[in-house]
Amino acid sequence: MKNLSHIIIAMLICCTTLTARAAVTASLDRDQVESGESVQLTLQHDGRTDTQPDVAPLKRDFDVLGSSSGSSFQFVNGHMSAQVQVTLTLSPKHDGKLRIPPLQWGGDQSPELEVTVGGGAASSQSDRTVTANASHVFLITTLEPKQPYVQSTAVLTVRLYFDQQLYQAGLELQGSNDVLIQQLGKDVQGSETRNGRRYDVVERKYLLQPQRSGQITLDGPVLEAQIADTSRSDRFGSDPFFGRTPLAGMFNSTRPLRLHGDAILLNVRPRPAAWTGGDWLPAQKLTLEESWRPDNAIIHAGEPLTRHLHLSADGLTGAQLPDLSALMRLPEGVKAYPDQAKLDTQERGDKLVGSRDQDIALIASNPGHYELPALRLAWWDTVQDVQREVVLPARTLDVLPAVGGSSAAAPAVANPAPEPVTAATAEAKAPVVSAESPSTRNLPWLWISLALGLLWLGTLVAWWWSRRRASKVIMKSVAAATDLNTELRAGSALKAFRQACRDNDPNMARQNLLLWARATWPQDVPVGLNALSQRLSDPRLTTLLRELDRACYADGVWKGESLAQMLKVLPTQAKKASNASELGELYPF
Repeated sequence: MKNLSHIIIAMLICCTTLTARAAVTASLDRDQVESGESVQLTLQHDGRTDTQPDVAPLKRDFDVLGSSSGSSFQFVNGHMSAQVQVTLTLSPKHDGKLRIPPLQWGGDQSPELEVTVGGGAASSQSDRTVTANASHVFLITTLEPKQPYVQSTAVLTVRLYFDQQLYQAGLELQGSNDVLIQQLGKDVQGSETRNGRRYDVVERKYLLQPQRSGQITLDGPVLEAQIADTSRSDRFGSDPFFGRTPLAGMFNSTRPLRLHGDAILLNVRPRPAAWTGGDWLPAQKLTLEESWRPDNAIIHAGEPLTRHLHLSADGLTGAQLPDLSALMRLPEGVKAYPDQAKLDTQERGDKLVGSRDQDIALIASNPGHYELPALRLAWWDTVQDVQREVVLPARTLDVLPAVGGSSAAAPAVANPAPEPVTAATAEAKAPVVSAESPSTRNLPWLWISLALGLLWLGTLVAWWWSRRRASKVIMKSVAAATDLNTELRAGSALKAFRQACRDNDPNMARQNLLLWARATWPQDVPVGLNALSQRLSDPRLTTLLRELDRACYADGVWKGESLAQMLKVLPTQAKKASNASELGELYPF
């Protein structure tokens, strides 16, 4: 009887105890998929567990789009067992035979699996092309030019081919600190037959602007969509990105699709050694035009003559174009008062067109003949790969005296000289004066005429004096407005410079530092960081400015905190370096 009770207790313990041995199994819903299609990996853990499988090894070749989990209990032959199941939706990152490595879960390990993506591993570019052409959905990218210059532009064309319905589709291309990216225009839709199969085609173009030289690799474009999980193909709408109606997939189950385009490789060329200009301007085309108001270029002293400059460049943004007022060289006696420039950037076909419009008022303080030197601007032709220059020819200014000024008395000087007087002529011309002489009779009228003449002359002098005071007031107002505009520009550039230093962005720091310098010294602008370092005459700042320049035009990491702390203000009266050779050359810019 005692033995029987022991047997019953042992059976009860076995019935209420879960199996101690735990194992992890793995299975795929299919072992061969098309490019971009997803596959489901199911992991099952025998035995109860509160942990989750480690999916980190999967991320080398797959994107984990989603996961779900569940658990079950069952009794078999008086024993209770439990299983925990996790289902992962995986999207292959590339074609070929992909390995699903063993995954750790609760101290156990799943078996290794293999899935074929795109019909098999491709060993060459021609193999990849055939595989892509045999797929239902694929991407093709082209880059032109493949070796752009730093801060120039290149156009990336992405073409999406598909012959089955796509739902909730979106195409994305991520930029980086090294490359600025923006979409060009709208998507273009069409169709094309490849290898006997007809595809719908959507073409999208992106503008790439590399910010440093050297080799840069970008992740390719990524397509995310839903595709029908059955063979039914109901096509509603025509726009795979924005025009799909929800009714299209209403009656069919769908599965996610994520398709990775090829990585984008840019071999960015630095500024060429042959470049001898100032601001680096790599463009496909550049034009410079001017107009004058008044157009005869004849003015009076103290009156403004407005020069309008229009600069346009294909392949550059408006913000990249230089301040032309800083390049103007003026003769002594003529001052320039530049207005706020208007910057614009437009998309024209496959290119970006930047423009800069600016009015510059020229005022001569004294009359005379002035010669304005030619305005020259160097730029680099990225099409012909050669340096070019646009030139506005020299111009003469004839400045007349101020209206109502000393020129009013000029006609009196033009009277003919009197004849020589001799004794004979004096006697012949001597008037005979008698008591009844007409001169005696008209004497009161002579005094009246003289008084009226003096009064008229006084009125003329008072009018000239008021005109002169008004001209001075206008000049002071123009100068005050210019000073205020200069202070605003300097403050804005200083703020942007400090922000760029905090962001460790060397290109924006350099650009805003030069804008700050231009606003601080509008009449004597330092041309580049080398000239700025010589003017500041501080060895510590020279070292920091060299580091900034290297970061803009060479590989490396730049930290802007030290430069921002050292350079908090620009002196209004900076000392110019007496010998430029005392400082080593910075990188050209």
